[in-house]
Amino acid sequence: MVFIDLLAYQTSGWNLILMIIIGCSVISFSIFIERLLFLKKSERNTNHLIIQLRQSIQDGNFIESIKVCEQVGGTIASILKAGLLKHNRGREQIESAMEVAGLVEIAALERNAKILSIIAHIAPLIGLLGTVLGFIQAFSEMRTSGLVDISANRIGEAMEYALVTTAAGLVVAIPSVIAYNYLVSRVESFVLEIQTTSSEIVDLVLYRDDMTYEI
Repeated sequence: MVFIDLLAYQTSGWNLILMIIIGCSVISFSIFIERLLFLKKSERNTNHLIIQLRQSIQDGNFIESIKVCEQVGGTIASILKAGLLKHNRGREQIESAMEVAGLVEIAALERNAKILSIIAHIAPLIGLLGTVLGFIQAFSEMRTSGLVDISANRIGEAMEYALVTTAAGLVVAIPSVIAYNYLVSRVESFVLEIQTTSSEIVDLVLYRDDMTYEI
C-alpha cells in the first residue's frame, strides 16, 4: 500500500497522474499553435501568384516564372516551381514532378498533427487510470481501517482524486479532438487548392507550347 500512497499523493499536493495529463495538455496546445502558424506561413495569395505566372509563361519566360515562385515562397509556389523546371517535358513528367514535390510539402503540413489525435485518445485513458487508483485507495482505507474507524476524509480525498483525474483527462481530450479535426480540414482544403492550381498551371504550360508550335 505504500506504493499506491506514493503514486496517488505527492508531498507537493500534485499527483503523478495529473502531472502527466497537464503535460499532455501543454504538448497538445503547443502543437496546435505551431501547426496554425506553419499553415499560415505556407499559405499565400494563390490568385496573385497565378496572375504573375500566367504572363511570364505566355511570354515563354520560364526563368522569370521560376524566380516568381522563389520570391513568393510557400507550399504552392514550391510545387509549381518543381513543375516549371520540367516545362520542356511532357505532361506526365511535369505532373510527376509536381506530385513528388506535393507529397513532400503535404507531409510537412501534416507533421506532428497526428500527435493531437494520440493525445485525444490516451488522455481519457490516463484519467481512467487515475480513477482506478483513487478507488483502490478508497477501498484500501476501508479494508485497513475497519467499519468503525473509517476515515471519511481519506475516503473522500481518494474519491475526489478519482473524479478529478477523469475530468482532467476529458478536458484535455475534447479540445485535442477539435484541434486535430480542424487542422485536418485545413490541410484537406489546402490540398484541394494545390491540386486545382497545379492542374491550371500544367494546362497553361502545355497550351502555351501548343500555340508556339502552331505558329
